[in-house]
Amino acid sequence: MRIGEIAALVGVTSRAVRHYHHIGLLPEPARQANGYRAYTVRDAVLLARIRRLSEIGLSLDEVRDVLADDAGRELAEVLGELDADLARQEREIHERRPVRAVLAPPPHTAPARDSPAHPAVWAPPPATTSPAAAKDREHLSLLDAAGDGAGAELLAALRPLAEAPGVLVLYERLDELAGAGVDDPRIAPLAAELVAAVPDEVLAMIPEGEPSTTGLGRVLLDDYPPAQRAVVRRVMEALAERVRGRNA
Repeated sequence: MRIGEIAALVGVTSRAVRHYHHIGLLPEPARQANGYRAYTVRDAVLLARIRRLSEIGLSLDEVRDVLADDAGRELAEVLGELDADLARQEREIHERRPVRAVLAPPPHTAPARDSPAHPAVWAPPPATTSPAAAKDREHLSLLDAAGDGAGAELLAALRPLAEAPGVLVLYERLDELAGAGVDDPRIAPLAAELVAAVPDEVLAMIPEGEPSTTGLGRVLLDDYPPAQRAVVRRVMEALAERVRGRNA
């Protein structure tokens, strides 16, 4: 990702990203041969962390202290705390809405609509040591940071599926492909089983045109090594085909 892409993905400005670099809050990423910064998903997660901490009222110096503490912790623990921040914000919003409704009731023609996200979205990480499962949780947190209402619906649908025991077994098989080549014979069968694991009720939550292997989808695919990327690409393409068939 370039600076404009990571900024748009997380919901900040390119100027803010440059400022975070300037004050040492966000480490400079590696640069490509043409001199452009090359950001990864992990850079996006860190930027989302900075954004969330700022949104809850911490000064940039306080954010720096929190990130310094994060440096010695596992990513899953950091993401768990980010989830807790989001859950707290969600609770505060729901607590404020009844007060707002009393002060200014919405028109009967436009009833208020609760967020499609639900408490299960913020459940603790599943009991697994699978790196692939951890990566998916990281990606789902990034989707929440970058998504709109439709993204929240997709997040709410995919999070419980990503933590289902049967799917965790498939994640472990995906882990085994970490160092494999793109011609590995395990790729196609695993992709087919992952696609089959997505029930129709979850498929119904996926918007038209998703999952896409462009835009954010391309960024997420680039975060996988070759054989795993081949599996995930097959899954995304097959699910997109199922979505098109659902609406045909």
